[in-house]
Amino acid sequence: MNNANVEHHKRLQYCKTRLKYRQGRQLKAVKVYTVASESQYLLIFGVPKINLMQELKNKLRQFGSLESLRNITEQWAQTLSYELEPFTEVYRVKYKKIEEARRCKRYLDAREFYGGILHISYAPEYEALEELKSKLQQRGNEIKYRMKTNQNYIKKNKRIE
Repeated sequence: MNNANVEHHKRLQYCKTRLKYRQGRQLKAVKVYTVASESQYLLIFGVPKINLMQELKNKLRQFGSLESLRNITEQWAQTLSYELEPFTEVYRVKYKKIEEARRCKRYLDAREFYGGILHISYAPEYEALEELKSKLQQRGNEIKYRMKTNQNYIKKNKRIE
């Protein structure tokens, strides 16, 4: 992994220029994800360095089945020139399903955890080629299913005039 791959892990500033009716209740950092950039792998930044692996694991299990959870702080700090917050750790987690990873990111990103603010980002750079292929295949199947159900809905509710 090189420095070009870590740019998408940096926390973005919240968008303050959106129109009031588009802003919502909480400020958000606007970022677009493609099918390839979402992943079962997540990187969790900002975990306080006080041996919280078991607590983090329990928190993450609320969103689905974990395949792995690993502390990668040393590896991250040595191989990359990415500035970590002092006294925090970085964890890599892999969920069994991508939907579980999406849910985890949505609910835990920018939340408080034992005094630290978590930053969660997708980590597609850890995926194998087979995982990427199956993810794209799964997305294709989801789209076909949605198209079929939408067409059936339209046929069923079409009014005869």
